Amino acid sequence: MKVVGTTSTMQLSPTNGDFTFVSSTEAEDLSGTIDAPDVKLNMGSDNAKDPYATTFLRKRGYGWLLEVDEDDPEDNKPLLEELDIDLKDIYYKIRCVLMPMPSLGFNRQVVRDNPDFWGPLAVVLLFSMISIYGQFRVVSWIITIWIFGSLTIFLLARVLGGEVSYGQVLGVIGYSLLPLIVIAPLLLVIGGFDVVSTLIKLFGVFWAAYSAASLLVGNEFKTKKPLLIYPIFLLYIYFLSLYTGV
Repeated sequence: MKVVGTTSTMQLSPTNGDFTFVSSTEAEDLSGTIDAPDVKLNMGSDNAKDPYATTFLRKRGYGWLLEVDEDDPEDNKPLLEELDIDLKDIYYKIRCVLMPMPSLGFNRQVVRDNPDFWGPLAVVLLFSMISIYGQFRVVSWIITIWIFGSLTIFLLARVLGGEVSYGQVLGVIGYSLLPLIVIAPLLLVIGGFDVVSTLIKLFGVFWAAYSAASLLVGNEFKTKKPLLIYPIFLLYIYFLSLYTGV
């Protein structure tokens, strides 16, 4: 038996509307463009967060984990401002103490009305450093005398009817040590002349006592002013004796 096979040409047609098969001759007249798909990549930035994880955390009450606290401007303050140190104010108070004459025009009441701690402490430490001469125990003793001596003046002023706080007394007594610091180099130079040295010491003590008393002893004391001026004068004599070693 002989089987004769015939061949036939089969034309494939697309089953959907996405593709169309054309011959090579027809393809020469075709042209067009292909739009690029809009693809977004998650590179781990803060703005590309997983919405599902965010929603899950917020529903569970853990949304606070996604919050970002902004920097507080108060945390970026300078160190001096954090410690409440005003160098201009300290410099002005030093000038008020060193030049206590009212004719110079300084507002000396600012030393009493606006007390600070770091300025008087720096003055007391400076006086302690020039007083050591190998006896370092004097440093702590001078600071102790400053604190408790100011406390004694404060209590006495309150008993006498004065309107003054302990912080004000502490600041004024501390700043008023500056005259004793000023005369210290002079005592080193003319220490061999006993008479001149004694006069300079008395001048320094009167200078310091006047600076302190003129700020602490107000008109409210009336006839009781000597009762407060005298212990202030004795306090600075004792400070000077710690420096000279007498």
